[in-house]
Amino acid sequence: LTFLCYTRFKLILHVPPLGVLSGCAIIVRGQPRGGPPPERQINLSNIRAGAMARRAAQGQPDTKDTPDEPWAFQAREFLRKKLIGKEVCFTVEIKTALGREYGMVYLGKDTTGENIADSLVNEGLATVRREGIRGNNPDQARLCELEDQAKASKKGMWSEGGGTHTIRDMKYTIENPRNFVDSLHQKPINAIIEHVRDGSVVRALLLPDHYLVTVMLSGVKCPTFKREADGTESPEPFAAEAKFFTESRLLQRDVQIILESCPNQIILGTILHPNGNITELLLKEGFARCVDWSMAVYTQGAEKLRAAERSAKERKVRIWKDYVAPTANLDQKDRQFVAKVMQVVNADAMVVKLNSGEYKTIHLSSIRPPRIEGEEKNKDKDKRFRPLYDIPYMFEAREFLRKKLIGKKVNVTVDYIRAATGPGESTPAFSERTCATVTIGGINIAEALVSKGLATVIRYRQDDDQRSSHYDELLAAEARAIKNGKGLHSKKEVPIHRVADISGETQKAKQFLPFLQRAGRSEAVVEYVFSGSRLKLYMPKETCLITFLLAGIECPRSSRNMPGGMQVAEPFSDEAMLFTKELVLQREVEVEVESMDKAGNFIGWLHIEGLNLSVALVENALSKVHFTAERSAYYKTLVSAEEGCRQRKEKVWANYEEKPVEEVVHVTEEKERVANYRAVYVTEICDTLHFYTQDVETGGQLESLMETMRAEIASQPPVEGSYAPRRGDYCIAKFADGEWYRARVEKVESPAKVHVFYIDYGNREVVPSTRLAAIPPAFSTRNLPAQATEYAFAFIQIPQDEDARADVVDCIVKDIQNTQCLLNVEYQGPTCPLVTIQFGDTKDDVGLGLVKEGLVMVDVRKEKHLQKMVTEYLNSQESAKSARLNIWRYGDFRADDADEFGYRR
Repeated sequence: LTFLCYTRFKLILHVPPLGVLSGCAIIVRGQPRGGPPPERQINLSNIRAGAMARRAAQGQPDTKDTPDEPWAFQAREFLRKKLIGKEVCFTVEIKTALGREYGMVYLGKDTTGENIADSLVNEGLATVRREGIRGNNPDQARLCELEDQAKASKKGMWSEGGGTHTIRDMKYTIENPRNFVDSLHQKPINAIIEHVRDGSVVRALLLPDHYLVTVMLSGVKCPTFKREADGTESPEPFAAEAKFFTESRLLQRDVQIILESCPNQIILGTILHPNGNITELLLKEGFARCVDWSMAVYTQGAEKLRAAERSAKERKVRIWKDYVAPTANLDQKDRQFVAKVMQVVNADAMVVKLNSGEYKTIHLSSIRPPRIEGEEKNKDKDKRFRPLYDIPYMFEAREFLRKKLIGKKVNVTVDYIRAATGPGESTPAFSERTCATVTIGGINIAEALVSKGLATVIRYRQDDDQRSSHYDELLAAEARAIKNGKGLHSKKEVPIHRVADISGETQKAKQFLPFLQRAGRSEAVVEYVFSGSRLKLYMPKETCLITFLLAGIECPRSSRNMPGGMQVAEPFSDEAMLFTKELVLQREVEVEVESMDKAGNFIGWLHIEGLNLSVALVENALSKVHFTAERSAYYKTLVSAEEGCRQRKEKVWANYEEKPVEEVVHVTEEKERVANYRAVYVTEICDTLHFYTQDVETGGQLESLMETMRAEIASQPPVEGSYAPRRGDYCIAKFADGEWYRARVEKVESPAKVHVFYIDYGNREVVPSTRLAAIPPAFSTRNLPAQATEYAFAFIQIPQDEDARADVVDCIVKDIQNTQCLLNVEYQGPTCPLVTIQFGDTKDDVGLGLVKEGLVMVDVRKEKHLQKMVTEYLNSQESAKSARLNIWRYGDFRADDADEFGYRR
């Protein structure tokens, strides 16, 4: 019986690989209700179109490949372009015993629409089945008439052309798919989606060459259909829905495909449709998840995919219906905050101080610091293992973070909280970790670390959502580091740090002590703070670790293990230690070593950005002045700071009570001034009236060294521009006379402006880096210390007026620069020794001559053994005042504190 079905259906033409459906068979599908609707195949009655090609069935040797029949592909294309995505109405006339249905299909909502069979026959793309024609069947008669007209017009298969069409399956026709993909240069290619295997894998026909390829969507994966042992397929949750989602939008549609990569013979690509990008739509609707291994090749931007997936997670749709965010239990203020970095614990961890004053340890998300693996772990078992120096690139990674972050405010975004884990067979126990993305000035610190090859990115299981919110950027940074051979990925020899730890090594400390004392202020990095006044320092120039005790103060002691038991912490010891930590921990400082104790600990003064740490502790009532400070240049400052805290009874002075003053007569032996003049050569005089000298005794050594060094440089000239200067480095510099001299880098403004100090002569210069080179090891300061020593004149004050000071400097330059003189150290100044200096021939005192000429004033000293010298200087000053010489030409300006004269007492 013939019946009409007026139910509306959405038409989808379904053709499997090398499809078996001809141009006279279509598949219709109803509107979805609660899931993918059932499909229904309708074969067009009374006509026949050419059969599409069929590949031989696997496992059946008797079957063979069959090619397309002539005009089969054209008939299929005619139907595809006319019907895909359109509403149709069909009638079913016959249903065979095998369930095949034959009928008529009309374009539109009812049978008044275009008859598809008529259109095919009219275009010469199908033939009419004339066998068994019934005379009373008007449909068959009409089809026969249309066929005769097509023949007469030579349309389609009735034309003289062959109508053959070849579709080439890329799997069998292209030996190297990767070369094929690369040859397309990631440009969009026109294509037809022929089959949807699952939501993220399709078969596409590339035009115009008609290659049939399997394409997996880059960056995503949908739930799939798993094949069981019995050959049946079981869908994962939402696999059928994801497949229908892709089918209903792309199957048999004209699209553009960007073939992006071909790892392991798998072609990755992105399908572009005028109505949108199916990859992003699948993610947004919760039908797919991002996959890390193919995200990098997605040309439209991985962040778009992450954002689409994030949207689905937030709405908890489909595969994310049970999703719980890693930071769901945190308040917003705990997820994002600004903090100050106080310490870099490791190459991936740091201690930060929150605005509330609380300290918190933060680990950088998704990165792994440098580590030793395999045989390296078992090497040097007898040697004390120090991870910071012994693990390759660990020191460089720590230094990168320290220089970038210490003392700076950073933005912290918590990505996840890693739960505590117990110890395993090969893994240690870990406490709970807060893992976050840390940025400063818009720069992701973890990404910068990875891009320099100083850390690697952790790989996760696909369902592990505890990862960095910028995971794709980390992977891209690692790929760049690998490509450029940076850091851990370099094929060069790993850097070796031979750092001598002389903490508590008395004999080694004794050997270093004279060198550190002569060096004056030395650069150091505070590695550890034991207490308010006890620190561990790394000396970069000497590549050694020392224990350093602050001079001049008595700081409350912290608790520590002693041979007799645990020492109880003194009041305010923790506050003092915290103060020191916040001020200097892992900062670059300058130290002046004065002496050492019997345990091999160095004692001296520590300065950070012009601040003396001993003075700072006393000013904050966290230390008391020790009697040993009396002979230092900082004694007055320390006593003044202590007096104010004592009067206010702050902290360590909280329980202080003043004792009654007893009159005590001090009996001291008056020391005599000892004159021990030695021959020096004055090489440089500064505007501040400080000057540099060389010892005449060691002059021969310097000349010999310079001759040997210049001969070696002449035989092996340094490569111009190969040296990268860094502040504090010793190097060699080419002076204006064309000769090379030893120097120290004081400041690097730019490659064209490098400030250097010539360590053997005392003069300074700004030079381009092309005039600098690394100092040959044989001529370093270890073999011959810097020969220029800084001094200042004793017993005199320099005028503040610039013109008057310039007159003094000019006079001194004319008198003693580049001449041999005699020098005697009188007393120690804040930055250098203060001396008297005599002309080499006449033995006249140069400083006293300046006073006699009225060019300077006398600095009155109180020491008993210096009073004879001070009296002589004062008498000369009175003579100059009486004669109204130079600065005294207007009388004694100091009496009136006359600022207009430009002088101050």
